[in-house]
Amino acid sequence: MPDVTPTKGNLLNIRRSLSLARMGYDLMDRKRNILIHEILALIERAEELQSRIDTTFSAAYASLQSANITLGISSDLAESVALDDTVNIRSRSVMGVEIPIVTCAPRDETDLPYGFMFSDARLDDARERFIQVKHLTGELAELETTIYRLAVAIKKTQKRANALQNIIIPGFAADIAFITDALEEKEREEFVRLKVIKAQGA
Repeated sequence: MPDVTPTKGNLLNIRRSLSLARMGYDLMDRKRNILIHEILALIERAEELQSRIDTTFSAAYASLQSANITLGISSDLAESVALDDTVNIRSRSVMGVEIPIVTCAPRDETDLPYGFMFSDARLDDARERFIQVKHLTGELAELETTIYRLAVAIKKTQKRANALQNIIIPGFAADIAFITDALEEKEREEFVRLKVIKAQGA
C-alpha cells in the first residue's frame, strides 16, 4: 500500500511528477542512443587509426635501424634533439561529457636539431616518420579517451533510465491508482450518505 495521503492535491502533484519522470526517461533514452551512435563511429575510426600507427611505427623503426646501421648508434645526435612540448590538451563538452582535444602544435619541421656532417637522408626519414607517429598517437589518445568517457556516460545514463522506467514511473503510477481508487470510494460513500440523509428527511 503506497505511503501517500489520498487527496486531490496529492493526485495532481503525483500526475505532474509522473509526466516529468516520463519526459526525463525519454530524454535519457535519446541521450543514450546518441552516445551509442557516437561511440560506434569512434570505435571504427580508432581501429583504422591504430592500423595506421602500427604501419607508421614499423616504417619508423625500420628507418631508424637503417640509419643506425649506416651512421652507428650516436647518442650525441639523440641528445641534440630538444624536448618536445608541442602536445596540448583542451576539452569540450558533448551532452555533459567532458571530451579531450589533443593537438600537436605545428613546429618548423625543416629546422633539424643536428648537422648534416654526421647524418644522412635515412636519419631524416626516421625523424619524419616518428613525427608522424607523434601526431597519430595524439589523435588515437584523444579517440580512446573519448570512447572510454562516452562508455562511462552511457552506463550512467542507462542506470538512470532503468531507475526511471522500472522504479520511479511504476511507483508514481501505483500512487495515482491508489489515490484515484480512494477518492472514488470516498465519493461513493458521500453519495450514499447524502442519499440516506435525503431519504430520512423525506
